[in-house]
This record gives sequence, C-alpha cells and structure tokens, in this order.
Amino acid sequence: MNIVFMGTPDFAKNILKELLLENFCIKALVCAEDKAVGRKMILTPPDTKKFILQNYPSVEILQPKTLKDKTIVEHIKNLNPDFIVVAAYGKILPKEVLDIVPCINLHGSILPKYRGASPIQSMILNADNLFGVTAMKMGEGLDNGDMLGFSMCENNGQNSTELFEMLSTMAGKLCVKVLRNYDNIMPLKQFDAISSSCVKIKKSDGVISFDNNIDDVMSKFKAYFGWPGIYFENGLKLLDIRKNSNKNIDKKGIITNITKDGFCMSFNGGELEILSLQEVSKKAVLAKDFINGKRLKVGDGIC
Repeated sequence: MNIVFMGTPDFAKNILKELLLENFCIKALVCAEDKAVGRKMILTPPDTKKFILQNYPSVEILQPKTLKDKTIVEHIKNLNPDFIVVAAYGKILPKEVLDIVPCINLHGSILPKYRGASPIQSMILNADNLFGVTAMKMGEGLDNGDMLGFSMCENNGQNSTELFEMLSTMAGKLCVKVLRNYDNIMPLKQFDAISSSCVKIKKSDGVISFDNNIDDVMSKFKAYFGWPGIYFENGLKLLDIRKNSNKNIDKKGIITNITKDGFCMSFNGGELEILSLQEVSKKAVLAKDFINGKRLKVGDGIC
C-alpha cells in the first residue's frame, strides 16, 4: 500500500514510524519547512524530517511553502498513492490535493468536540474523563470530515507531554487498522451541534495569578507543560507543582508552609506546593534552594 505522509512535529513522527514498521510504502514525506530555532537561530528540520533522514534516507522529502502549487500537486499525483495520511501537518489541504485519493487525518481528540489547533491541551484544560484520537476522512472544512475510527484512554492526570506521547502511539496503531480495513468501514458523520473550536495556543495563555482557583492552575500546568508553561505577570515560572490542600486562606500569594521538597503558597481555593521554579533570565532551581537563597519564610510572598 502506497502512502504519502503529511506531518511535521513529534506527534506525527510517531505515526509515521508505526506505518513504516508495519511495512507500508511511504512514497514521500510532506512536512513544513526548516525553521530557525533558539537564541542562535539555528536552522532546524521538523521532527518527521529528522526521523526520515536518520532512518529511511531513501524516502523522498517535500517541504513546499504551499500545497496550492500545481507542480507539487502533480508530483503527489504522479507518486500514485493509495492514501494520503495527515497528522499535525500545519497547513490546509486544498481541494486539488483532497481529490487525489482519500486523505485520512489523525486528530488528537475525540471528535467532534475539539476541532482546531489545540485539542490535546483543550481536553486537559476541561478535565475530560476520556482522552482519545480520531481517524477522519478529510473534507474541505476544519476537522469536520466523516469519522473512521477512535482510540481512547482514561484521564489519569497526564500532562500534555505525556498525553502527546500516548496519543501519538495510539494514533499510529489506529491508522494502521483504518488503512487495512478502509473498504469495510462505514464512515460516521459528525454531529456539528456538539462541536467546538480550539485555537492555537499563545504564550500569554500561560499567565496565572494567586487569585486563580488552584484546580484551574493545576489544569493549566498540565495542559501547558513544556510550552508555554505557567508563569506570573513578572515572568516567574512554576516548573513543578502539586496540589497540597483545599484550605482557603484569606490572604493570597503568601508562603503558608515550608516542606522538605519546597514550599506551599496560598491560591484561591487552597494551597499549591511549589517544587521547582525559574526567574526570568535565570536557571531553573529547586523550590527549597529558592527560598533558602532569598531567606524567605512563612507569610512572605515570592512576587
């Protein structure tokens, strides 16, 4: 079975890896262009491209600025794929591409609830009981195509990094199953009335305050783990936290207890234990080293 795979980040890489391990013939990888990364602006290839270069160098790699380029569309046609598989590609597929062969998208949520750019973070923010991925036949709309299969897991408190890894593995196995059984699958239309749209995450989404409810802060911490993280208006970032109690303390934003692993702070609705944190332009430190270095005590604030 010949596949043209379209995907860019690590989530897509794990699906691509599963297809190759299951002996699907990847005729080409289509991914975003290399980007300048870090302070030194080093030109860095996408995760999928790096994987192919290191492990399957014979696979063709295409990095078009746009899929509206007729030359690219003709090239994909000439590869004679049986399917185009799409996972976190990052670009809209025009009708000319959608019409080549069935395009199957692996979407990181249980559709139709979260359509758009940040479904995994949205599931965590809303504390859904079930997480999952959906295989969908793509149409011209945003994540509104007919559904071909699902794979689900329970919410066990995973952060976004853990959940991305879990769901990408599940998506890879689901993709294999859908491709092999495509002719026998009865597509299921989405019920638009229960859909919602989730937008691309911005750095400012990670801002928190001591007036925020501790459960909301914990949800943000898990959803935005890694990037953008959670931080106060002054830039102080909380790198590792855990819920300590639901004891509501009148004065918010003070140290309420010093523990062996760090210290507790009062938020709306209770206390969070801070385990590690990072000031602007400084290295990450353990919370106990932070308060020792600043000689902080119970009743003091940290920002």
